Amino acid sequence: MSVLAVGLSHRSAELNTLERVAVPATEVTKVLHELQQAEHVSEAILVSTCNRIEVYAVVETFHGGLNDVSEVLARQAGMEPADLYDSLYVHYAGAAIEHLFSVTSGLDSMVVGETQILGQIRSSYATARDAGTVGRTLHELIQTTLRVGKRVHSETGLDQLGASVVSESLAAAGDIAGKHALIVGAGSMGALTASQLRKAGIGEITIANRTEARAARLAAASVEQGVPAKAVQMSGIAVAVAEADIVVCCTGAQAAVFTTEHVPARDGRPLVVCDLGLPRDVEHDVAGLADVTVVDLETIQRRMREAGTPTTERQTAKATGIVLDEVREYLAGQRSAEVTPTVTALRRRAAEVVDAELLRLDNRLPELEAGVREEVGRTVRRVVDKLLHAPTVRVKQLAAETADTDYANALRELFCLDPQAPAAVASPTATPKDE
Repeated sequence: MSVLAVGLSHRSAELNTLERVAVPATEVTKVLHELQQAEHVSEAILVSTCNRIEVYAVVETFHGGLNDVSEVLARQAGMEPADLYDSLYVHYAGAAIEHLFSVTSGLDSMVVGETQILGQIRSSYATARDAGTVGRTLHELIQTTLRVGKRVHSETGLDQLGASVVSESLAAAGDIAGKHALIVGAGSMGALTASQLRKAGIGEITIANRTEARAARLAAASVEQGVPAKAVQMSGIAVAVAEADIVVCCTGAQAAVFTTEHVPARDGRPLVVCDLGLPRDVEHDVAGLADVTVVDLETIQRRMREAGTPTTERQTAKATGIVLDEVREYLAGQRSAEVTPTVTALRRRAAEVVDAELLRLDNRLPELEAGVREEVGRTVRRVVDKLLHAPTVRVKQLAAETADTDYANALRELFCLDPQAPAAVASPTATPKDE
């Protein structure tokens, strides 16, 4: 079983394709179950953000797993798999691990170094765990991934250079200090937007959300931070827009929630609308209204291409080096872990042979004193342990150092071990909660 990564992002696909494939929060569990029920997939995690949709799956075979995952993503988008292939990137085994570590570290983000992806990976893992699609392999992988992401940020300062997509969109809106902002959507992206607005010196915030209580909680948090804020119902957006200088839409809805009907005449007063939704939250015609400027993900991509990223070669190189070191260490650990059940089965087999021989000794020499019998047993077991110690330690080291030789299979062949014995030792247990 190996890890397969299949996805599409701002680097590989047009925004309209990302919109079609994007999985709303309400459907993530359904898609995860479809993935797990596929013939070649045993575990799955789905990452769906404003600029990437990725599946990390534990699969039996590369081609079978790729077909299964591609079919689920294509079905979600209402497309044929063949029509989606040009937009997909695929990584397998060690390459999949490297890609995941790079993504979580912010090296593959639209804004290199941004830290929001770390929380998104953690959230995606929690959703998959609750859905029952995470087993031992992905649990251990994601826990390692989160640690790697934190290490990259703490040791390179990459997170200090990399802003989030939210902050980049606000930067595109110009100077917003002292102005009035409307946030449409009170989820994690809405909370991040409120935080970035406060840092930028926004004067007042209005929050609209389908569930008004959630908007009220976010507004209360802003008030606690010293920024006036209020919550309104979605039906009150038009009134809130009349008061606003900037609107940030981030609902995750499947259709536009902000239309031309929500924008009253501005009479020369400019309005900046930031659309962070995937699919888009803002109706296309809004950009054609007088005094209105729409900043969407395509706008941010264009800005980043023109201005370049704020990272330095030294920090990026250091971050990449950490990722590669962690990949090598992870893969070495996996190879060592793969041979461990066989080593355990070998020791178990040796113990069974010793027990059988001692029983035979009891039958042949029933008059043997108990003390002598115990000493003989201890001696035989010490001899076996000493004989097995060096080769079993060394075989783990060799397995960790190279992937060219199947040391587990070599042990099974040399000692005539039942292939089912190591499998029984390595049988999955309940997945523990993440820290």
